Amino acid sequence: MTDEETVRVWLVEREYNTKGMISLVYATTDGTRYLRKQFSEQMLTKKDVTAAVDAEADRLEPTHEDDRDRFAAEAQRMADQHDPENPV
Repeated sequence: MTDEETVRVWLVEREYNTKGMISLVYATTDGTRYLRKQFSEQMLTKKDVTAAVDAEADRLEPTHEDDRDRFAAEAQRMADQHDPENPV
C-alpha cells in the first residue's frame, strides 16, 4: 500500500450501544470523509484506541452535511493535541 492510498483520520466520536458494541468514528481534518469501526467491549480491552489511524482511502465514506463541521472541528482538535499513536 502506498501513501497515496492511505489517509490519516482522527477519532471524532465514540458510541456505545446496549448490545455491548462500541463504534469508533474517525474523520479527516476537513470533516468531509469518515471511517466507522465497530468492536465488542471485550475486544477493546485487548487493544488501544488511538487518536488517529491510517485508513485505505477507498474505505472512507462521505460525511453527512449535518456532521461535517463537528467532525472537522473534533478531528483538528485531536490532531493539535495528540500524536496519532496516542491511546485515547
